[in-house]
Amino acid sequence: MRMRLLGLAAAAALLFSQSGCIKAILTNGQISATRTASGALDTVGDFEMARSSVAAGLAQFEGMHRLAPDNTDALFLLTKGWCGYGFAIAEDDMETAQDKNDEEMAAYHKKRARMAYERAIFYGLELLRHEDEGFEKARKNEETFKKWLNENFDDKDDAENLFWVGYAWLARVNVSKDEPALVGDLFIGVDLLEQSVKLNPEYNHYAGTTALGAYHARTAMSEMDQAQKLFEEALAKTNRKTLVVQLNYATRWACNKGDKALYEKLVNEVLTADDPDPQQRFTNMLAKRRARRALLKSRMEDCGF
Repeated sequence: MRMRLLGLAAAAALLFSQSGCIKAILTNGQISATRTASGALDTVGDFEMARSSVAAGLAQFEGMHRLAPDNTDALFLLTKGWCGYGFAIAEDDMETAQDKNDEEMAAYHKKRARMAYERAIFYGLELLRHEDEGFEKARKNEETFKKWLNENFDDKDDAENLFWVGYAWLARVNVSKDEPALVGDLFIGVDLLEQSVKLNPEYNHYAGTTALGAYHARTAMSEMDQAQKLFEEALAKTNRKTLVVQLNYATRWACNKGDKALYEKLVNEVLTADDPDPQQRFTNMLAKRRARRALLKSRMEDCGF
């Protein structure tokens, strides 16, 4: 009888063990499929529909991460998702409030944007730790950080992870310019993007090149020649179908350069473009929303026009 009970206990333990493995396999499979399917939102040009989808997706990704905390697909979806939420939703709300001269709401949405980017960075750094855990030691200066990136992230597939962490890093600084500590670590975001572009410049329609162009055109006294070169390269490589290139070229380079003619030309090019790439409807729709704001008198006056 005792041997029978021991046998039953062993069988039950094996059954529960196998059940746990099966559950993990199913969960990981669902997360992997979700990552593959997530790109479908790029074809949606309806802002309100996309807005609700982004929020719902983030709730789903957070749940997936809770179920599978070490799953790198879930970490990627959270990094990209929170970064996209900060740019497409929170910053859009912030700009709308700014144009209404509603300082209280603008400040509120600015905090939302920063929170989104901080959450993207949190998950993104966890994602990078799956490759190597040396981030904290490497970040002490730019030399050690570049060395760490070159030694540990040298595969083309690393480009997408590096891009989203780097973009979130720069975006957080952009909405927190009054905090010296964050500005002082700006090189981290730049180096992440540069490594991403080096590994795969084509990723996300040359988004890394565009983001670096915006960075180098951050002020009238920054690296404007380098910025213009990057923007022109992105325009050529995307056949002018990625409208965020023209938008950033206008609102960053032409604005800080004081080139009103180029500013208006690029902004109007965005506004008159007729669905240049169905695979980029979402980002092109966002570019059009911001292009309309860019022609407002208050925003043009900010450029000195």
